[in-house]
Amino acid sequence: MISDNQNTVSIQSIDALITALTTEEVSSYDTIIRSTQFSDNAFDKYSSWCDKSYTRNCIADNEKYELILLCWSAGQKTPIHDHGGEECWVKILKGEFQEKIYTADESGNLNIIKTINSKAEDITYMIDFMGYHSIQNMSTEKSMSLHLYAKPIRSCNIFDETTRKFINKDLSYSTTPELVGV
Repeated sequence: MISDNQNTVSIQSIDALITALTTEEVSSYDTIIRSTQFSDNAFDKYSSWCDKSYTRNCIADNEKYELILLCWSAGQKTPIHDHGGEECWVKILKGEFQEKIYTADESGNLNIIKTINSKAEDITYMIDFMGYHSIQNMSTEKSMSLHLYAKPIRSCNIFDETTRKFINKDLSYSTTPELVGV
């Protein structure tokens, strides 16, 4: 599908990506996401922005995986969070991002253990045993990132800055394929 011995095939459309994710095993997701090369306007029909927060725009959601386009205005960031035990790949489509990875010490205090700066075409990976993380759009422009989760995440634990504790939060989409007419 994606590789034929040493020849790697590039995935250039959202439909081809969905087909690959649907037909291949989770163990192939890293290779699949790394083989993508999208045009600048490939995600136009899924994109939506909000001044108050980044948006979570569902592209595909089934029992096997979840594919979401996040649209970010300048400076927007996620709270520190986990992924409910699921693997996550993030491909930067447009902009510059900073990811901070945290671990909790014996007292429950969070400490930054790694900072990753990413730009268009970069891919990062996260799973809960690596720690918690937050992502921030460092660009002064609207930016986009593609998030692939091995199995959908319906809720996650987010760090409440006020109480300094993690709370469980149900997740929702800003848009779904039905809302954008796909």
